[in-house]
Amino acid sequence: MAGNLTRRELLKGGSMIAVGLVTPRWLSTIAKADIIRMGQGGKPPKDTVLVVCQFSGGNDGLNTVIPYADKAYYTWRPTIGIPEEQVLKLNDHMGLHPSLAGMQTLFKEGKVAVIQNVGYPNPNRSHFKSMDIWQSASPEQAMKYGWIGRHFDQQIELGPLNPVVALGLSTEKPLALTGDRASIPCFASLVDLKSMVGDPDAEKMLRDIQGGMESTPNQKVVQEANNTALDAMSILNTKLATYSTKQDYGTHSFGKGFQQMAQIIATSPSTRVLYFANGGFDTHANQRATQDALLAGFDKGITAFQREMESLGMADRVIVLTFSEFGRRVGENGSAGTDHGTAAPMFVVGKRVKGGFHGPIPNLNDLDNGDLKFQVDFREVYAATLDQWMGGDSEVVLGQKFQHADVL
Repeated sequence: MAGNLTRRELLKGGSMIAVGLVTPRWLSTIAKADIIRMGQGGKPPKDTVLVVCQFSGGNDGLNTVIPYADKAYYTWRPTIGIPEEQVLKLNDHMGLHPSLAGMQTLFKEGKVAVIQNVGYPNPNRSHFKSMDIWQSASPEQAMKYGWIGRHFDQQIELGPLNPVVALGLSTEKPLALTGDRASIPCFASLVDLKSMVGDPDAEKMLRDIQGGMESTPNQKVVQEANNTALDAMSILNTKLATYSTKQDYGTHSFGKGFQQMAQIIATSPSTRVLYFANGGFDTHANQRATQDALLAGFDKGITAFQREMESLGMADRVIVLTFSEFGRRVGENGSAGTDHGTAAPMFVVGKRVKGGFHGPIPNLNDLDNGDLKFQVDFREVYAATLDQWMGGDSEVVLGQKFQHADVL
């Protein structure tokens, strides 16, 4: 009964009694927490889903969203600049990389917001430092944990969280998903999830370990929480087997990532945040061939994903946010590539975005030591996402108040 219901629907018509009878205890507890929240004058959690897609390595924004009408672009990039006749034009000044034909179609449908010149003060060109800044949303490194983890730390104060409210597909847990109290599971792929809870012997061993330990009352709470998480993972794994995606995602790792995101969204109505990354964007040499392939994989994957959401009737509830730790230098280097830079565009994709361009056109004649000057703080995008999409409190999560990027 409850498998295809949203949490908001579960709260209607006294269905709480049925929920308590037919679903695991953790779901009943969550529903009760929602009722308590509403009784105190709060709002039920949003049913929206955020998918975060990370371009690891520093994607070259100027060859992704191309100011083809600016002659300075070709002056700075005589070798690697995308010829105007190959640019997928979006207006009289800007266009997309030729590998992004699907994104061009989605843009024309009003489903792509392009936020230009995104960065932060005093940019750092280290992959590791800059990625930590983006994932913690703290350029001064004053905030502990990740921005998504802190959001769920805030939410857990309002009531118990579903163990699969957020999931990451990553070989290592991203800083963005770490929290003080919230625990967000990560798997290298859905195959890893299946190997953990899809094998009866492996799952029994995990549960035996939890139940067989002599423990203090505090440790028993942890053990119970772990078994609750195993319950949730087992249910998710069972549901995943019931849905096969309908679109062609291709064979690129981007496509595989988006396909797994679609499977989870189609079968796990309680999941609110999904996070995955794709690397290879550190294009110091021979950039054109590398970026061509990466963006083609991304384009096929996200286009199939958007069509899948539309066919599922989920398009009103799902957006995809993309980012990279930094852009590249405006000028090409001597190896037909680009070196670490600063500001770059972000994409927000979905039916409920304000499609089009946001932020000023990159000014290639007013640079900061060869780099674009950032015009939009990435935390303005996060603030809009937290407040308007995720039902959070960006001022608490980000440590200060930011105006909302007008993209939703």
